[in-house]
Amino acid sequence: MNSMQGGCRIPVESSVLASILYIAEERLLDVEFRSGRRYLYSDVSPSRVDELLATQSKGRYFNARIRNCFPASELKQATR
Repeated sequence: MNSMQGGCRIPVESSVLASILYIAEERLLDVEFRSGRRYLYSDVSPSRVDELLATQSKGRYFNARIRNCFPASELKQATR
């Protein structure tokens, strides 16, 4: 398994996605979009994250294999 073990948000090259953070112990995928919105996807397998990181079109892979395939909730940004 090559995916992150948790704790480090990594930027990704994508016109849709800005960065991801994966917490393997809890199978949680935190996705930050270029718009600034963030969503937390639960029960995401490490292999799915590895595939996302390895694919050339991360936005296409995300839309086909993650979005609407796993329970998700929007993470609200803290107000200043």
